[in-house]
Amino acid sequence: MEKDQVFAGKKRKIQSFKFNKEVARVFDDMLNRSVPFYKESIRRQSELAAQFYQPCSRIYDLGCSHGNLGIMVIEQFKEKLFKMVAVDSSKPMIEKYSKRLEQYDTGPRVDLVCGFLEDMQIKNASVVLINLTLQFLDKEKRDDLIKKIYQGMNSNGILVLTEKTIHASKELNDLQTKFYKAFKLENGYSELEISQKRDALEKVLVPDTIETHEKRILKAGFDQFDIWLKWFNFASMMAIKR
Repeated sequence: MEKDQVFAGKKRKIQSFKFNKEVARVFDDMLNRSVPFYKESIRRQSELAAQFYQPCSRIYDLGCSHGNLGIMVIEQFKEKLFKMVAVDSSKPMIEKYSKRLEQYDTGPRVDLVCGFLEDMQIKNASVVLINLTLQFLDKEKRDDLIKKIYQGMNSNGILVLTEKTIHASKELNDLQTKFYKAFKLENGYSELEISQKRDALEKVLVPDTIETHEKRILKAGFDQFDIWLKWFNFASMMAIKR
């Protein structure tokens, strides 16, 4: 695993964060050192996908990046038939995912799409996975995407959403930010790396409160909402359509 040093050197000008070739190359290290309980989260998401998948329906992995979650879904299903549509707007991520799939006999089971989430048509879905992706979508497009997912989902289907969040209380938000910074320092990132990456993500990654997510999801029509994993300012949520 190549070490993430994207922001290790002092930069004269901080460019907005992009999922380019440089990021795709070190993305695993970046995720493991930046996202608390990352492997636990995607493992349980793959198990939820297996439990809620309906024969002849589709799994949608929206914001699939280079396929960590998708690979776990494949391994969860093993030889069982399923259909998954994996979507990401980053060409380097999709190319890396495609290479990883070469070692699996996926056949027609995984359809990789390089495109924008908001442009996707959701049809015959029993499982929709959004892993650390909605936070990068323009805020005005988030409601419409969740509505589209609900409308294209079968009864008894599940939406699994994992996001970096903010807290409505400044005191609690500052506390969460403090612990998250400590987490990254413990994982070997320097003060400079943390500062420069934060500047690069400003106005690119714009988080919502958990309450905003819940309100948006229930307004779209989902019947049940739950938070199944939370670590300070990271939360994994699920919603079920009856």
